Amino acid sequence: MTPVTVLHPASCLLTSFALQSIIALHCKVDMNDLHKALGDISSMRRQMARATEFRGYGPATLAATAVFAVGASLAQARWVSRPQEHLGSYLSVWIWTALASAALIGIQMQTRSRRLHSGLADEMIRMAVEQFLPSALAGALLTWVLVRSALPAAWILPGLWQVIFSLGVFSSCRFLPRPMVAAGAWYMVTGLICLSFGDTRAFSPWAMGIPYGFGQLLVAGILYFTANEARNED
Repeated sequence: MTPVTVLHPASCLLTSFALQSIIALHCKVDMNDLHKALGDISSMRRQMARATEFRGYGPATLAATAVFAVGASLAQARWVSRPQEHLGSYLSVWIWTALASAALIGIQMQTRSRRLHSGLADEMIRMAVEQFLPSALAGALLTWVLVRSALPAAWILPGLWQVIFSLGVFSSCRFLPRPMVAAGAWYMVTGLICLSFGDTRAFSPWAMGIPYGFGQLLVAGILYFTANEARNED
């Protein structure tokens, strides 16, 4: 008869504990490998996004924002003839125009990026926002400070907005077509010219309408022609 080996209860407990420890260690190693792999994939996606030209801005949408700028100029000329005396109305016209333009660009950017960049869309959109958001926040905060604490100097706002906008364009140039530098230079020059007025002439409707009307058309044109060139090369 074959002898039967009877395990001591303590040995059974030790064996069970050892098995559980081995399983837990194996799961921990697997989870660590999984987290590392996910981290590597995320890093690769960011690197690919940085090396890819962003095509989420649509030429037609940018051209539409140029129409918004001209419309805002006409509205200011019609209803805010003396903006230095009605600064709140002046700010309302241009802030609402900026918000409407940003909303239109943002909505179209989401749909266009998902169509053209597919799996990289989220990374590309995040990168685009990160590049332009600091200048937008700086413009908003400077406007608030000037209106609250330095109202006599509010005439610098139109030129200041254009200079800050140019910095946002320059910051975004790293993942946009190279000719986009021309648009950044346009806004920088028009902003400095506006500041050079040195008085309330900077509140003229066309001190904003011409720079943003032509500037956004310039951006739209650059996007349109560079996209056509890319398609022809393909």
